[in-house]
Amino acid sequence: MNSILERRRTSRTAVLLVLCAATLAISLATTAINVALPSLALDFQANNRELQWIVDAYNLLFATFVLAFGSLSDRYGRKGALLLGLTIFGGGAVGASFAESSGQLIVWQAVMGLGAAFVYPTTLSILSNVFTERAEKAKAIGIWGATTGVGVACGPILGGWLLEHFWWGSVFLALATGAAIAIIVSAGVVTTSRDPSTPRIDVGGLILSVLAVGFLVYTVIEAPEHGWASAATLGGFVGAAALLFALVMWERKQIDPMIDVRLFTNMRFTAASASVTFAYFALFGFIFLISQYFQLVREFSPFETGLKFIPVAASIAVGSVLGTMLAVKLGNKLIVTLGLVLFTTAFLWISTLSQSTSYAEIALQMIPLGLGLGLTSAPATEAIMGAVPLEKAGIGSGMNDATREVGGTLGVAIIGSVYASLYASSLAASDSAQALPEGVKSVAGESIGAAAIASDQLRGGGDQIAAEAVSNAANSAFLDGLAAGSYFAAGVTALGAIVAAFFLPSRPKQELTVHHADAPAATIAADGAADRASNSKNTTPVR
Repeated sequence: MNSILERRRTSRTAVLLVLCAATLAISLATTAINVALPSLALDFQANNRELQWIVDAYNLLFATFVLAFGSLSDRYGRKGALLLGLTIFGGGAVGASFAESSGQLIVWQAVMGLGAAFVYPTTLSILSNVFTERAEKAKAIGIWGATTGVGVACGPILGGWLLEHFWWGSVFLALATGAAIAIIVSAGVVTTSRDPSTPRIDVGGLILSVLAVGFLVYTVIEAPEHGWASAATLGGFVGAAALLFALVMWERKQIDPMIDVRLFTNMRFTAASASVTFAYFALFGFIFLISQYFQLVREFSPFETGLKFIPVAASIAVGSVLGTMLAVKLGNKLIVTLGLVLFTTAFLWISTLSQSTSYAEIALQMIPLGLGLGLTSAPATEAIMGAVPLEKAGIGSGMNDATREVGGTLGVAIIGSVYASLYASSLAASDSAQALPEGVKSVAGESIGAAAIASDQLRGGGDQIAAEAVSNAANSAFLDGLAAGSYFAAGVTALGAIVAAFFLPSRPKQELTVHHADAPAATIAADGAADRASNSKNTTPVR
């Protein structure tokens, strides 16, 4: 008997390692390309808008299709979806490595995002079906969450090292290699699973979810270009809201809906989803700002910049593993709220950055930020997956991934816009910029990257005084923008902490994973009501 249990434990550990390897490849791709943008700008003569879409094409396709593909994996089999997704992702990475123009690279990034939309929800749904007991599942999700966060934070390290030794295409070849290894190992280790009830495909739900999420993410990506109050942006948000409303109305009428919208009456599911959005809003906003700070203000190389992220990556790993363990013992409410409070504290501290801030202080600032992500995201993910039946794990995972991607995209877009508006106004009012020619001032006002190029050109032309004036004005303006972006992020995470404290139940009233596909609507509604009652009455966790 002991030998059987030992073999089963070993098998599950192998599956977890394989799923984490696949997750790592997808997570690395989210940020690894960022450090290559200066090289791509030179090789492809790409403008800022093209560089933006080189990054955003991946995120757009990822977020747009993750709900639909999570549902399809439940229907047709999760192992097949995992292998198909890794194949598409790896093929897209190979194509991207040999792209000859920014347009080609954008297309291949979109292909990679499409593959990621298959892989990511499938890894979490397989994990939930392999680890069924709550404490075991929490530990496994903690390790999975640590892999996710570390991958996002370590993307710049991988990209920076490869850029210092090879050309920018090596970043994509490394990702393709990781995908190939994951395919080979997954084929031999992972067993397939699917929804045993094999419900019919909810075609309307699939189409509406793709349109709604895609429309929302595209509007957010384009908002800084058109302006947040422009007719195009406001119209986009209205259109996305209309599509989301149509999705809810459609799903309420279906016998076998893709998304059971009654889940949103369960605050364990809804408040946890909101917490994931807040967490990744803050993380992606931080990476966006601090990457530019290291490379353009402090003038570190791409690899040096990547290495600077080690404290946040290590803290995410520790926070993710501890977070789920503590959430089982002390309750999700306390741990997730604490994580978002740590996020807020970190951003208030980061707002004090200057050109002379020591790296030791910056590393200390990264620790509460990384711990905040781990303590928020991993326990919230465990709560989300605990609120859906096992046979619907794919769509539950898809919801978790969609909220994360939307949150990250919003973080870059909104925090980037706050930073950019302060940067432009601060530079225009700077004493150092007043004596500059209007053309130089206009170019420098576009971004700190454009200011760095203008400064190098002036220095190359022998005008050291003007070059120094541009650098000083741009660096000062960037720090003003970074402070404003940090304050905004702190406000958002503080709001998230309030939401978690008031609405996230401390623990599930009962384990929802025992539900079956034919569970009556009243069961889910009762669970939601029970969680809300637990949330309002029980402030002290009970074992």
